[in-house]
Amino acid sequence: MERDSFICDSWVNFEAALKNRLSIIIPALNEGEEIVRTLKRLASDRSAGHEVIVVDGGSDDKTALLAVDSADHVVSSERGRARQMNRGAALAAGEILLFLHADTQLPEGGVALIQDAVASGSVWGRFDVRLSGQHPLFRVIEKMMNWRSSLTGIATGDQAIFVRRELFEAVGGFADQPLMEDIELSKQLKKVATPHLIRQAVVTSSRRWEQRGIFTTMLLMWRLRFLYWRGVDAESLAKMYR
Repeated sequence: MERDSFICDSWVNFEAALKNRLSIIIPALNEGEEIVRTLKRLASDRSAGHEVIVVDGGSDDKTALLAVDSADHVVSSERGRARQMNRGAALAAGEILLFLHADTQLPEGGVALIQDAVASGSVWGRFDVRLSGQHPLFRVIEKMMNWRSSLTGIATGDQAIFVRRELFEAVGGFADQPLMEDIELSKQLKKVATPHLIRQAVVTSSRRWEQRGIFTTMLLMWRLRFLYWRGVDAESLAKMYR
């Protein structure tokens, strides 16, 4: 009798673990300097049974090779963040999908925060974001990004979007477009439910701001978002972004 009870309890616990399992999907392109650091921070989550999938978009460096020992799957895909993330989602075994940029670090206990959000009934959400640079303007930009996201219910990829797999599949995944795929996904998910906002911040690299110039990058991103809102196609915006 005790043996039967033990087996039953073990099976219930196993099913519960599967329902709470995350598949962490990381699109990467020439991220050799960042991918090792990102995967190292996810090592304890892998040990706890969560899945890490790296989807390489044809890197010229050793990104894929460096990821092999620290991920459950390292696969190749056509270049393009939306295509890469959809490829990873198609392979995912977890019930919760977390889309994490290769240069973004989860906060301590980030996976548990997502599990708590889903357990409370949320079907998708995102984290607040913090830029890695020390320039005082970055603190202003962060606040503006998080405030805008809270107000509009639109999340960006830098904020580590998470979503129940069944909902992700129901809305058709990421739109096959070269830019603003995160905005488009958020718009579709918003039709189903409001996002869960996790106030603990992920830390994302500020390198693009530092390389292009803080003001130049800020004005460019504002312009691109405004034009997308006005209906300009993503292909044209991608050319402007590059």
